[in-house]
Amino acid sequence: MTDLPEVRGTLTPDRPLNDLTWLRVGGPADWLFQPADLDDLQAFLAALPPEIAVFPMGVGSNLIVRDGGIRAVVIRLGRGFNGIEIEGRRVTAGAAALDAHVARKAAAQGVDLTFLRTIPGSIGGAVRMNAGCYGTYVADHLQSIELVLRDGTLKTLPAADLNLQYRQSTLPEGAVIVSATFEASEREPATLEALMEEQLAKRDASQPTKDRTAGSTFRNPAGYSSTGRADDTHELKAWKVIDEAGMRGATLGGAVMNEMHSNFLTNAGGATAADLENLGERIRKKVYETSGVTLQWEIMRVGEPTPEDAGG
Repeated sequence: MTDLPEVRGTLTPDRPLNDLTWLRVGGPADWLFQPADLDDLQAFLAALPPEIAVFPMGVGSNLIVRDGGIRAVVIRLGRGFNGIEIEGRRVTAGAAALDAHVARKAAAQGVDLTFLRTIPGSIGGAVRMNAGCYGTYVADHLQSIELVLRDGTLKTLPAADLNLQYRQSTLPEGAVIVSATFEASEREPATLEALMEEQLAKRDASQPTKDRTAGSTFRNPAGYSSTGRADDTHELKAWKVIDEAGMRGATLGGAVMNEMHSNFLTNAGGATAADLENLGERIRKKVYETSGVTLQWEIMRVGEPTPEDAGG
């Protein structure tokens, strides 16, 4: 393989990714780069031959890496990219900061980003997916992001340029989000703390938080309303059409559609990425046959299957 630029962070060849995803599946990346800081990331991308693909990866909370791995440099931000700064109603968080930490730190300063408290993952992924919970979305509070383009250039983009829609955004190819700035209303810290406790209790009562999942598997068919506003109260939910198709508890290899919440694809032990993805596809097919609804994946699936999976 082509020699890669010198770095101050960590650059590991043929790095298995299974231990870096919540589902604990996936083959190796050609390289895994963990930059020391922003300068290290910029210099690396500027010097990296343009034909080499890059794939920014968060904490793997919403990701299936296929068993054959990823033919790219996977970039995973860590320390140096997880700071949280609060100034008045504005909160700037590094892309590697965990959503829950941002919510808690903001609440302690009386800034209401409580919707982030129960969203798994980090801020970079939350922006990319326009993550949301209880009717509030990243798009409702995001002001701007800072990102490093594929050529190493640092750029600030206003939220309006990201075309944020239901569980998606538009970002330049190969760009790596490094921070995001939000603005929210101010409330008493004690009120916000109580609200987050209530949200956690509601989540734990309805979702399999102790199982090996990647959060919601499929997007709610409701998607966005005609106003362009996320419609999270629509009665047509992914779990409902999965239940109606009789697929709650469906299994394939070590993969199972969770009994507690049927929109949570779960590694019940020993599942491969192929087990999980193929079970998901089987569920999509059955749902379409029974209800005419075409479920869209919310979990991002990346990489290549193994030759056996591709052949089968």
